[in-house]
Amino acid sequence: MKTTLFVLALLVPAYAFAQTTASLPSAPTPRPSTDPFILAQAGAGSASPLPGTAQTPAMPQVGSGTPLSLKQAEALAIQNNPQISVARLNSLASRQVTREVRSNLWPTATVDLTAVDANPGTRISAGALNNPVIYQRAGVGTMVSQLITDFGHTTNLVASANLSAKAEEQNAIATKEQILLAVDQAFYSALQAHALLTVAQQTVNARQTVADQIQALFNSKLKSQLDLSFANVNLAEAKLLFLDAQNNESASLATLSMVLGYPGAQNFQLVEDTTSIAPPPGNVDDLISQAFSMRPEIMSLNFQYESAHKFQTAERDLLLPSIRALGAVGDTPVRNPLVSSWYGAVGVNVDIPVFNGFLYTARAREAALREQVTQERLIDLRNRIARDVRTSWLNANTAYQRVDVTTQLLNQANLALDLAQTRYKLGLGSIVELSQAQLQQTQAQISGAQASYDYRLTLAVLTYETTGI
Repeated sequence: MKTTLFVLALLVPAYAFAQTTASLPSAPTPRPSTDPFILAQAGAGSASPLPGTAQTPAMPQVGSGTPLSLKQAEALAIQNNPQISVARLNSLASRQVTREVRSNLWPTATVDLTAVDANPGTRISAGALNNPVIYQRAGVGTMVSQLITDFGHTTNLVASANLSAKAEEQNAIATKEQILLAVDQAFYSALQAHALLTVAQQTVNARQTVADQIQALFNSKLKSQLDLSFANVNLAEAKLLFLDAQNNESASLATLSMVLGYPGAQNFQLVEDTTSIAPPPGNVDDLISQAFSMRPEIMSLNFQYESAHKFQTAERDLLLPSIRALGAVGDTPVRNPLVSSWYGAVGVNVDIPVFNGFLYTARAREAALREQVTQERLIDLRNRIARDVRTSWLNANTAYQRVDVTTQLLNQANLALDLAQTRYKLGLGSIVELSQAQLQQTQAQISGAQASYDYRLTLAVLTYETTGI
């Protein structure tokens, strides 16, 4: 590297002296490029060529497919993305859990059909404390059981299940919001990749024009091999930039297709967002308050905390008695003559827990501890959401300021390239100066292409973090 800089330091003054001792003729018009790389690519050059030269023929634009706007992409994702379907099905399943628990409050009725053939006078001699007589019989009957009260145990379980179902509904909403944010990110990333591909196309076209001109001047013995080498190096760098940009665009479209629910990559022609760019909201504290009241993750965890509290109360109520009414009625057409042809009975059963190895006490304590865990998770979530909103707001403000700065940078880079081209044309500048100006313009074009989409993406993230997309 040091040797190369030393040689350049010796050669540049010599070239400047030689170029000032004789006036150079106008550069000949370069022949159309025969480079297969250029002929295979698409796009039109926009960088200013050297004065007095003709631009290479414009090439067709890259990509054409199904037009797709951001709103259409979001609607497709809601319709097709399997994660949204999974969240919705989980929400529906959680509602059935509520019905399952609530069934304990309703009567239970069963119909029994019984037929017994036994030896006369047979009794059960083992297997139970009672010792009933077994009669030959055939009968049908119904048994009904109804919970009278368990002093709040079942009702608290129902409330807990209902709150859990509401938490799942909020989780489904949160999943939809996350998918919509992923759609916005993929959409703007694909637009950004396409814009960078356009910049790369224009860079290749502009540097191909410069390389063709310097090749013609070199053939006329008016430029050195060093100038031609610099031009070819710049052209090769532009081709590498184009290949990377082309790959990034294909990858971005593949990501967008996946988020939209397609198994394979789709060839979309993304529609630009033509709405004007507005500055982000000014008060971040208001945004944080909105996030606390509207974020589905917080609402879901709130419902989970309330559900845990109800479940803890239900577990505590296991220590209380439960009272249940029982009834049975039926008929026995085939029976022992000593037995009545029909039977019926009603009763009340009181179940009083006395001792079960401290099981109910441990269950109540476990439920209380899990309630505290949920409460701590809620506090942590609120802190993280406040941080995320503040960070997104700062990123949005920075991205908004970068839009104007990158515009100024691009204007100055274009002006510097025009001056460098003019100086090189007049023999006042070197190929190093021209190459540096080309590089600066390319970097400014890339920054300008990224700035607008970066700001729109940061706004989408900020909206997601506060009120939801």
